[in-house]
This record gives sequence, C-alpha cells and structure tokens, in this order.
Amino acid sequence: MTETTTKPLAGVRVLELGNYIAAPTAGRLLADFGAEVIKVERPETGDELRNWRLYKGTTSMLFRTINRNKKSIVLDLRSEAGRDAVKALVKESDVLLENFRPGTLEKWGIGPDVLNAINPELIISRISAFGQTGPLSHRPGFAAVAEAFSGFRNLVGDPDRAPVRVGVSIGDSIAGLYAAFGVVMSLFQRESRNQSNETPVPLQERVIDVALHEAMFSMMESLVPDYQAYGVTRERVGGRMEGIAPSNAYVCADGASIVVAGNGDSIYQRYMEIIGRPDLGVDPELQSNAGRWARRDELDQAIAEWSAQYSAAEALALLDEAGVPAGPIYTASDISSDSQFAARHMIQKFDVSTGDEELKDVGFPGIVPVIGKHSLPIQHVGPDLGEHTYEVLSGTLHLTDEQIAQASATTGSKTS
Repeated sequence: MTETTTKPLAGVRVLELGNYIAAPTAGRLLADFGAEVIKVERPETGDELRNWRLYKGTTSMLFRTINRNKKSIVLDLRSEAGRDAVKALVKESDVLLENFRPGTLEKWGIGPDVLNAINPELIISRISAFGQTGPLSHRPGFAAVAEAFSGFRNLVGDPDRAPVRVGVSIGDSIAGLYAAFGVVMSLFQRESRNQSNETPVPLQERVIDVALHEAMFSMMESLVPDYQAYGVTRERVGGRMEGIAPSNAYVCADGASIVVAGNGDSIYQRYMEIIGRPDLGVDPELQSNAGRWARRDELDQAIAEWSAQYSAAEALALLDEAGVPAGPIYTASDISSDSQFAARHMIQKFDVSTGDEELKDVGFPGIVPVIGKHSLPIQHVGPDLGEHTYEVLSGTLHLTDEQIAQASATTGSKTS
C-alpha cells in the first residue's frame, strides 16, 4: 500500500468521553483524517463496546473497528482526580466529544460552562437520544428507540409484518457523522474568525447538539412534507421504494438474489427489452414512475420470471451490457474477495490481538471518503484498554506516577 501524508486534521486534539457507537464514530472520523483522538475509558471494563459481538478474547472486532487510529487512556470520571485530569486535558484540546445522558457532565462538575472557563475556544460535541433541550431531553435511549421515534423504523420491512431493524447501528452511525461534521464546521468557523481578528465564537455556537432521533429524521426525505401537503402516509413496502418502480431484489436460478434499479424512464425501456417484455416497455401507462408504481406487482412478476432463468452472474452480465443498474447482494465473504474494494484499498489488513491470541491479516474497512486514488491508510486498529494512559498523562500533562494512579484508579502501569 502506498503511504500518504494527507492528514487534513493534523494538529487537532480531540478528547473523547463517549461510549458505544455514536460519539466514538465521530471520533473515528476525525482520527481517520489526522486528528489526535484521546479516548477516555472507565477503569477495568472500558467502553462497553469492547464486549459487543465478542467471539473470542477480551476485545471485540467491533471495538477495534470503531476506535481505530485513537489513543486509549483510563480515567475514573467519578473521582476528583479523574475529573481533574479531564480538565487538564481540556486545556490542551480543541474538541470534546461525549454521548452521556444530558446532565451527566454537569453533575460531575465538568459541564460546558466549566469547560469553557478552562478553554474558551473548546468545541463541545454532545450526542444524546433526544438532544440537550426539549421535554424529552432527560430521557435515556439507544439508537433503536431513536430510529423508531424518527419515523425510520416504520418504513423498514414488509407491510404485513411488524417493522424490523436494519442489521447495523444506523442511528448511532449517522449521529456520529453529524457530530463530526459539526465539529469540522466549528473548527473552520473558529479559524476563520481568528485569522480575521473577529470576536471569538461564543460558547452556545461551539456546542454541537446532536439528537439521535433528529439525525435519523433528517434522512427521512419528504416523509413529513408529503403528509402535510397531501395527506400521504408512507407505508412499508419491503424491498421496494415507495413511488419508484421497478426497483427490487429478484431471485435467480442459482438461488442467489440480485438488486435491479430499472426505474429511470429511459433505463426502463432497455430493461424491458432485456427481460423479453418489450410490450411493457412501450405500454403508455408505464412511461412514468407513477404508472409503473401502480402496476408494480405485474412488473415484479415479469422480472422474477426472467431472473429465474439465469444464474446471478449471467443475469448481471446481461443487465450490465444493456446499461441497467444492477448488482449482487454481497456477504462479508464476497466483499473480502472483490476487486473493486481491493482496488480502492477499502479492505486493510492488520494482525490483531483478541486479548488471548493474535490473529493474522484481519481485514478492516478502509477510510471514507477517498482522498486521491484510494483510501487513506489506517494507522492502527482500536487500542487496548489504557494502552496510552501513561504516554498521555505523563507526556502531555506531566503527571507523576502517583497522580496517574489516582486519576485512573490503576496501579499506575507505564503502558504506552
């Protein structure tokens, strides 16, 4: 892999107080592009994500993935020494990320007002279920609740069954994206004002307030405008997309399924030629998405009859030749051996410790977006618990071994 020195966020220091996925995703994005991200974990157990999908050892691949390119330090935020260490780090940092229940930082005496007094330029990104204000702000909640509250969950699944969840923590991840975007905006604003000698950015504009349910609601396209303008309530439509046809998954002769998005007006004509139904292609009622949606069952049946005659590879080859957007439904195995992912360095290999043994050449997802021709290189996967405690507290804050032990509730190990 060709190394690159492209690090747009080099020189930015981020203090991450987050657990689980949302705030750590924001931290991962900032770390991917060069920020120094110091992840603060509780003594002994660390971030609970270390135990999620834990198939072996003491640290999951999920944690290693979400927390790549970061440093891990152990601090006991319930102790005065631990909070004092956070305050000292805040003085040396540009950004603080957190996703505690609203009021938690304030209860610990390290709320925004206190942090602002320590560092008047600090950017504070806060992620919570319902935001820092409003009648529901005090309520706890994971992304599953937020996805339901946003209207997203109601559209996932088949119409004759209860709504289902997608297979990843989409609500947390999108909230993390918004948090990282908010941080970069604030960094840009801060630097712009500093360069032009303008008044510093006030605290209320440096607090990035991301609510999980709002992050998901922002993805809901015209759900509310369609309802308020026309009284339209969208329903679950399985593998389809309401109002767009034909676009669905179809089973092929070898049992594999493919996704075909043949809903563009000109694409539709070619699509019907390929499946041997030119009559549907020229039907006046089917020349727009509205007409095709009204007859979606008929179209899906015709396409399914065609796909059942070919293997997935054969069907995709025919569709590709005709310029009809289509693709396979990949598994992890497929992605691992795919040439497109490989060409853009989207699978990067590392030797990884589970805590019990070292696994060789484990592939991890690359850095998005691409700058240049392929993914930037991952520097390292998620760190061991407290791997950088001594390095950061001694090197950055110049604490003694005794002070480090008090702040981290450990024996003061010099792991670095």
